Amino acid sequence: MSDNDDTMDDAIGNPDRVALQQRLVEVTLEHRDLDTAIARLAADPAHDELQLRRLKRRKLLLKDQMARLSRQLDPDVLA
Repeated sequence: MSDNDDTMDDAIGNPDRVALQQRLVEVTLEHRDLDTAIARLAADPAHDELQLRRLKRRKLLLKDQMARLSRQLDPDVLA
């Protein structure tokens, strides 16, 4: 086993990394739920346009958060 392998083992069990992974899962689930809510709201002919815009904006913010968290987990990957 090389030093590189030891570093990889440390990264896998690293509490900070685990917390980032958990947060990424939470944000991804919220993003998916918003997608469903947006589709439902948009399908309603009497939908609230302001509410729809707010949901879409929140979804974009979550997408940015997902990208940031992914970069923190795998900083070697070029964006």
